[in-house]
Amino acid sequence: MTKCVFEPERLSAIHDRLLVFHGPRHWWPADGPFEVMIGAVLTQNTAWSNVERALERLKARCPLDAAGLLALDPSELAETIRPAGYFNLKARRLIAFCEFYRAAGGWDGLNALDTGALRERLLAVKGIGPETADDILLYAFDRPVFVVDAYTRRVFSRLGLLRGDEPYETIRAAFESALGPDVPRYKEYHALLVEHAKQVCRSRPRCSDCVLKRAVPCRQVLSAEA
Repeated sequence: MTKCVFEPERLSAIHDRLLVFHGPRHWWPADGPFEVMIGAVLTQNTAWSNVERALERLKARCPLDAAGLLALDPSELAETIRPAGYFNLKARRLIAFCEFYRAAGGWDGLNALDTGALRERLLAVKGIGPETADDILLYAFDRPVFVVDAYTRRVFSRLGLLRGDEPYETIRAAFESALGPDVPRYKEYHALLVEHAKQVCRSRPRCSDCVLKRAVPCRQVLSAEA
């Protein structure tokens, strides 16, 4: 079995340097838990700016709740969320999620479940994978579940703390073990890694601007500065 262990002090050093450099991110931007959930589906394989456009179009078209979205014709829903990309596929996923959400008793019904059971229920919904489920758990339900995305893998692989091909659950467990069950810290850490990967640790990294070089020397990309 693949194992992954992070030193708590090193993770804290990375977090603290990112926080000073980028400032608090106050993520996830949404008007309530349901908008977080819809945004988590819409943000699959697209930039957040596109999600914001899709959400604004939805709000202009119908109430942003399960009943409102399900009342739309599927083709109308797809056209409304077109800015988010893969709009036909995401429309089907939103419908599946809203049907699940309503059948489960909405936020109150789902929030009554313990974290493990809630995660299993989310993962059983078609189109909801581990990253989307964990986005929902952390940001909509305030559960201590660390979100692992491509940006996390990129930054930590370049720092030499991951190979990059470890299973999702292995990386998630390593973060949670090192950080402890700290929901606000999970939110801020995840958001800071996203921001750093977008601004500095990009596909062609700007290593000369990276504040993490002193916290964890970057062993893999120093020759690739752009």
